[in-house]
Amino acid sequence: MTDFLELSVDKFTFRIAPDRAYDDQGLWLLQVPNGVRVGLSDYLQQRIGDVAFAEVTGAGSHIGADDEFAVLETIKVSLSVASPLEGTLVAVNDLLDAEPEAINDDPYGKGWLAEISPDSDAGAYGGADTVSPEQYLALVEAEARNEVEGGNEA
Repeated sequence: MTDFLELSVDKFTFRIAPDRAYDDQGLWLLQVPNGVRVGLSDYLQQRIGDVAFAEVTGAGSHIGADDEFAVLETIKVSLSVASPLEGTLVAVNDLLDAEPEAINDDPYGKGWLAEISPDSDAGAYGGADTVSPEQYLALVEAEARNEVEGGNEA
């Protein structure tokens, strides 16, 4: 995948991968053979800053929608990441143990967090509330412009 939807606001450029869905937390969801791969959008990873530590709940764990399944630490924040759907974690990205910065360096590739096998087959992403890449782009644009106009960094 090489083509991204792109948005520039002030001095920031945000990329949005067009081949996946997004939730209101700023997570992306992508169908994979094991279920749904989940990671942080480029916008979210830029907002939280450089990831220094990433802890993802272990494979085999059952999680509910909105249950914490990962904690990310940056100089700016400690971010609790809630699951966008109910299911079983079938894979976690072990690379993040040694290279948590992969989340910043390649959020749509090697920086993914986990793969979840949904309990429900309702909808494309196991019933998760998602928006299209174009809808997410509009949300990012509104939020980023609001922050820039309000004097806050995006």
